Amino acid sequence: MALEFLIRYRVSSLVTSKGETVYYAEPKSSHIVQNEEVVKRIVEATSLATGDVRNALTSLAEVVCSELSMGNAVDLAELGLIRLVVSSRHMRSADEVTVEDALKAPQVRFTPKAKMLKAARKVKMSIDHSMVMPARTRAKKKED
Repeated sequence: MALEFLIRYRVSSLVTSKGETVYYAEPKSSHIVQNEEVVKRIVEATSLATGDVRNALTSLAEVVCSELSMGNAVDLAELGLIRLVVSSRHMRSADEVTVEDALKAPQVRFTPKAKMLKAARKVKMSIDHSMVMPARTRAKKKED
């Protein structure tokens, strides 16, 4: 099975190509393997019971959330590392560098290990040229 893309187009707003029609590839869809399927596959690959796998996944989520809330990174063995990243705005003076003004909201980052990167590189990809579609438009917010 290949990761399939379709072609979309839009009018560019970038300085270097402003006003030109640009084309890009967008994934057609992404299949999400649901939690129950993950549990089932782990049960089939191990001697663990379904309840044990569910409890382990729930406990893993609790540990990761707890550690992230304390600012810690979590090493997930062959999967990778989950950590917080906090970007800072540039300020004109040292006194202006405050939590409220300089720091952006923390974001969770996942850094995969070599085994996962290798698996990702094996994905076959294809582009469907049979139909070129306009860019998706974002729905405008209703004004109260």
